[in-house]
Amino acid sequence: MSNNANFFVTGWDHIVDVNAYDHVLFVMALCAAYRLVQWRQIVIIITAFTLGHSGTLILCALDVIPTNPDVVDLLIPFTIMLTAVVNVSRHDHEEGGTDTKLKYGAALGFGLVHGLAFANNFKVILFEESILVPLLLFNLGIEVGQIFIVVLLMGALWLYSNYLSGDHSKWNQFLSGACFGVATILLVEALNQPEQAPAGVLPF
Repeated sequence: MSNNANFFVTGWDHIVDVNAYDHVLFVMALCAAYRLVQWRQIVIIITAFTLGHSGTLILCALDVIPTNPDVVDLLIPFTIMLTAVVNVSRHDHEEGGTDTKLKYGAALGFGLVHGLAFANNFKVILFEESILVPLLLFNLGIEVGQIFIVVLLMGALWLYSNYLSGDHSKWNQFLSGACFGVATILLVEALNQPEQAPAGVLPF
């Protein structure tokens, strides 16, 4: 496997690896409120998340934005929890609705936060020449992993809806509640961890 291919695999692993389930939880929370027929909204909201974390990933990889892992570990659970709360507290999920527009903006903004964690993973890989190709491949690996998770989630929703005659509101409540609960545990764990950021690093 070439060195460049390793960047794609690392990006993929950062999404599908069991130890990276915080990002999977956020993708699940983003999609939980939408039905299968609303696939356009799902595509748009995942794209907004992609644009957000891609921009931050590039800036962090170029050392334009410093990162503090301790603060990132606090912010990521918060993004999951807030998304889950919006899912169950708002009911305007139709295309073009106020809630949908709000979630597009939140996905973009929260993507900026998740990009900080992606960048921390990317920086551990050494490269010698231009970072453009490694950066693109790493980001592509993340996107393919993200799409993989969405396909699995939508497949589970299809089975639930068609074979179990499940109600989508219950699906949304269960999935959002589960994401909120796990994110709460992650937040508590992050609060209880000793600070690891080196002195002089800005807290974002």
